[in-house]
Amino acid sequence: MNFTVKHSLPGRIRICYDKKNISRRQAALAYSLLSVQDGMTEVSVNYTTGSFLIYYDIKKLSEKHIRAYFMALSEKYLNNHEMLESVDEPREQESLLFDLALMTASHYFKMILPLPVKLLLRTWSLAPRILNGVEHLVKGNVFHSEVLDAAAISMALFTGDTRTASSINFLLNIGDTIEEFTKKKSYNDLADRLISQNDQVQLVGKNKDGEQTEKTVPLSMIKKGDVVAVRTGSIIPVDGSVLSGEALVNQATITGEPLAVEKREGSSVFAGTIVQEGEIFVEVRETGSQTKVQNILQMIDNSQSLKVSSQVRSENLANHLVKYNFLLSLATFFITGNLTKVMATLMVDYSCAMKLAAPIAVLSAMKEAAGNGIIVKGGKFLENASLADTVVFDKTGTLTYASPQLASIHTYGGKSEDEVLAVAACLEEHFAHPIAAAIVKAATERNILHPEEHAKVDYVVAHGIASTLHGKKVLIGSRHFIFEDEKCNQPSDLEQIQKDALENGMSLLYLAEEKNLIGIFSINDPVRKNAAKVIKALHDSGIKNCVMITGDDEGAAKNAAKLTKVDHYISRALPEDKVKYIEEQKKLGHKVIMIGDGINDAPALAAADTGIAMGDCADITGETADIILSAQDGLLGLYKTRVLGSLLMNRIDTSNKNIVAVNTGLMFLGLFGFISPSFAAILHNASTIAFSVKAMQPLLPEKN
Repeated sequence: MNFTVKHSLPGRIRICYDKKNISRRQAALAYSLLSVQDGMTEVSVNYTTGSFLIYYDIKKLSEKHIRAYFMALSEKYLNNHEMLESVDEPREQESLLFDLALMTASHYFKMILPLPVKLLLRTWSLAPRILNGVEHLVKGNVFHSEVLDAAAISMALFTGDTRTASSINFLLNIGDTIEEFTKKKSYNDLADRLISQNDQVQLVGKNKDGEQTEKTVPLSMIKKGDVVAVRTGSIIPVDGSVLSGEALVNQATITGEPLAVEKREGSSVFAGTIVQEGEIFVEVRETGSQTKVQNILQMIDNSQSLKVSSQVRSENLANHLVKYNFLLSLATFFITGNLTKVMATLMVDYSCAMKLAAPIAVLSAMKEAAGNGIIVKGGKFLENASLADTVVFDKTGTLTYASPQLASIHTYGGKSEDEVLAVAACLEEHFAHPIAAAIVKAATERNILHPEEHAKVDYVVAHGIASTLHGKKVLIGSRHFIFEDEKCNQPSDLEQIQKDALENGMSLLYLAEEKNLIGIFSINDPVRKNAAKVIKALHDSGIKNCVMITGDDEGAAKNAAKLTKVDHYISRALPEDKVKYIEEQKKLGHKVIMIGDGINDAPALAAADTGIAMGDCADITGETADIILSAQDGLLGLYKTRVLGSLLMNRIDTSNKNIVAVNTGLMFLGLFGFISPSFAAILHNASTIAFSVKAMQPLLPEKN
């Protein structure tokens, strides 16, 4: 790929490419390939100027490395038909200036046409707006901005001033075009932010020895005929057929069915559905990249119905104030009899600005959140986050890091550490949970092989895992699951091990075989460095109660609570205990945020006023959540979300007050003859655009 470095600073580089030789789709493919490279924190491409802007981690990459990546983008990749098909054709950028220039030229060109043609074209252009106003009248929507516009044009025609009527219509069309462009740009900017996220999938292949392998790749690189692995808690990324495996799949997003459907060899599965339990290998029929785009656009569309209360108040107030426009116009007519002044009062209304600025402010806030790595599924959830007084935290992966470490192993029954670790890793590798990851990681670091020789794995939510290995029943899970539910034998040193774990704030995971304990794993679950700082900031922002509810033992819970400074905690909790607590708090009148990351947190996220998932959460948790935080910021994203919501509410309310003040001033300027109807329309449209532009400005303070 031919390229030149436009400018370069440590951590930031802009690279230009030849637009004559590189198509927009090839540039989009290059963007997709570059975005997933380790060390590149943000990649953007401008198809108009033909340039890439790359931010990178200077600890991992240098300008030399970036150049090497671009040199590697040869025809082998950029001319690969299947790879090109995996990316969508970038949208052409619309030009507002071109559209406005075309409208202006058309308007003034009509003035030099012969009178009969001119009258015909004016009638053709004025009729839709007048008919639109009549339609609202027939439906009983008397106090509506379209009725105001139609009244102003009709009054100009009634006085025989067709030129003024045409000018008013032209200005209204200009305003509509700018408003539509502004709103559409906000919509598209948000969509682009969200679509730029790179989903990762498990691609199944074979090595040179014919053995099955898996590797993590971006969804955009999956093509028809590939095989992907999908396991419990994960979203199926493609449309396809099940080659092997069994799973219960929740298809509510497609069919609306609340119950999961069993899928096995030969079954069809669809992108966006969730594997509730089990493991399947899917042959790709259609890639999910386009499905993802549609899902995101659908999410944004749905978010418009999740309006914040300030936005609803804006719309209601705008409709309510229209009647005062008519009353003022009527009073002006009876007092002055001057139709020009009447038209001036009709040309200004509150509806346009209020109904445009509020939704743009919400879309812009959602876009700003996306820019911080936070996905918000509706403005309502930003508002709820700003109004909350209670936050319920999960512990593992939320208040603590999502990558706990194995600290020690206690063995029984003559087993070695490597033996029990191999069995544990063999069971735990199927599940996306931080503690499971710690076991698998420890086995990998010790180069312990753990081939799948067990039978079907049964996952008992918030308890553990059960399976059969070499004809013997094996269990791995919590103390409650192993000793109370399954009645396994307790070793003599169990009490001392639990006491030590309690003092050191460690979690214990128990492995049993045929009712006999064969291993205890001590898991070190370090608290996130900024957890205490974030909780203090939440308290300062008005949160009254920060609660940690966890399924972990008392010791681990107590230690985490002490380090994070939560108000109180509940240990050894089941998923239903979290839901019960949240519902009790809501009955007491509290607004509740629930934040978690695991599959077992999904019910509680759904029960809360606002469900928030950590960035590295299970897929099913992310689907259930109203807001998904950045994996990079961690808990800091929770505080950013709350601040963003508060600033959004304040912006909408302040904007409404200013809109009323400005437009009232314009009405009275027209009433007292200081401005003409046409100039009133110009100022009104200009103020509407000004309020809309203001609504698009960032809310959060800039980073230093």
